[in-house]
Amino acid sequence: MSDEMERRESHAPPVTTVFADGDMPDHLAEMSDDEAALAALGYKQEFKREFSAWTTFAVSFAVMGLLPSIATTMWYGLGYAGPAANTWGWLLSVFFILCVAASMAELASSMPTSGGLYYAAAVLAGPKYGPFAAWITGWSNWFVQVTGAPSVDYGCAAMTLAAASIVNPEYIPTNYQTFLLTVFIMLTHACISSMPTLWIANFNSVGTTINLLCLLIVIIIIPTAAMSDPKFQPNSFAWGIQNNTDWPDGIAVLMSFLSIIWTMSGYDASFHLSEECSNAAVATPRSIVMTAGSGSVLGFILNTLIAYTIQDVNEVIESDLGQPFAAYLVQILPQNVALAVLAMTIVCAYSMGQGCMVAASRVCFAYARDDCFGIASRPLKKVNRYTLTPVNAVWFNTSIGIVLLLLIFGGAAIDAIFSIGAIAAYVAFTTPIFLKIVFVGNKFRRGPWHLGAFSLPSGIAACCFVVVMLPILCFPSTRGDDLTLDEMNWTALVYGAPMFLVVVWFFVDAHKWFKGPKINIEHRMLHQQLPGLEGIGIDAPIPVGGKDLDVERGSVSKTPSV
Repeated sequence: MSDEMERRESHAPPVTTVFADGDMPDHLAEMSDDEAALAALGYKQEFKREFSAWTTFAVSFAVMGLLPSIATTMWYGLGYAGPAANTWGWLLSVFFILCVAASMAELASSMPTSGGLYYAAAVLAGPKYGPFAAWITGWSNWFVQVTGAPSVDYGCAAMTLAAASIVNPEYIPTNYQTFLLTVFIMLTHACISSMPTLWIANFNSVGTTINLLCLLIVIIIIPTAAMSDPKFQPNSFAWGIQNNTDWPDGIAVLMSFLSIIWTMSGYDASFHLSEECSNAAVATPRSIVMTAGSGSVLGFILNTLIAYTIQDVNEVIESDLGQPFAAYLVQILPQNVALAVLAMTIVCAYSMGQGCMVAASRVCFAYARDDCFGIASRPLKKVNRYTLTPVNAVWFNTSIGIVLLLLIFGGAAIDAIFSIGAIAAYVAFTTPIFLKIVFVGNKFRRGPWHLGAFSLPSGIAACCFVVVMLPILCFPSTRGDDLTLDEMNWTALVYGAPMFLVVVWFFVDAHKWFKGPKINIEHRMLHQQLPGLEGIGIDAPIPVGGKDLDVERGSVSKTPSV
């Protein structure tokens, strides 16, 4: 073996990859560590790596948006199980959610690519089932990404109109006003997300700082400025169940997990930004764990304060303001203080929606790069030559989001956007985790950040939690004769129908051309020639500097290295 070949091998990072044993990219010795890690995964560097561990965490924390998330989903927490959902319900569910986040971080360290969970599912399922696993994971993840910005912006618009209603009690927001304001917010987010990477990183860094400051200020204001009598509820109230569903208390508490799961689902954004992050194999998993950990602690503090200070749960949920968090603030705070807190929440919601839009565009680009969207993939995988960002993917997601917002005119149907966000996210999160612990086991090639002996129990806990929660999140709050079309939970239809069509599409047509992640970088077989590998043979000439590579040249169907 030549000195040059040895140098390439020594530079190759220990990542889980679609490359078969003995195959590796060309020009590894000329690459930075991050570029080499991405090349070992089969992709060439297309984005600028201008995100640091902090700015990656900034986007991830902004996408999680604790304050606006808790405010937006109060219907499903307090509304289903009362204060118990905010206290011991939060603690119980967050334990399992942290297991999901830690297991995901382990995957991110091993495979730091924008494809994230989709790429991991393809590799871990092997060459026979990899394409189908990637197909299901990718589409489920895209569904949660494409519903993220609309749901957050809907909450932002609802709180804005609620603030107007507080100032002018005679004003009652209408559906079309909520729709138009939400669309306007989405369009501004799309414009910002089309900017150069450094601009977006700076915007989200500022947004996260504002998010943290506003969250801390609200945590201080609620107990100090509350004017209710009594100022704090007894423990029996704050930790007690107020069942507002037709189901038993235990089921009601599990149903309230929708609020917690939706709130704690933004940490995967770091995974999708890994191709724009320096030292991605370490910074990305750290960002995931930091986001989930800080969100768990700060979220529990805020939720507990709400549980101890709220006076009348039913009054908050059924308020004419149309937004429970706004009604809660008016119930316990002087009007001017309530408006100030609501204004901070609206600003945080705007920042959160922006983070969701950025993450969704990167996911869309990564999947289009591997032709997940069929004929629509060609324009979606283009990177704008001026901004070096996936502008087409941004506006494609925006268009789909605006169509989904028409559910506003369907009454309770808009709730399905939030349920989809929870179900689709955790289906995508746990599919590669399940594949890793069941089919790969000890053969998994760990990255520099890993869980060690806790990897298996963490993965098992994560998968069991999701299996239990999937049907629960589809339950309507009423049943029997009380169940009407207006009260129906449409999640099973709004999520299930598109997923069913996607599965049918795969078996009817897509399986013929979709083979999972595509290698889009020059590579060569070093020790063997594997059948079914389309790419650059060992005797093929290597372009100088690896320039002008054909992104379609390296589509592969082979045995991956796990």
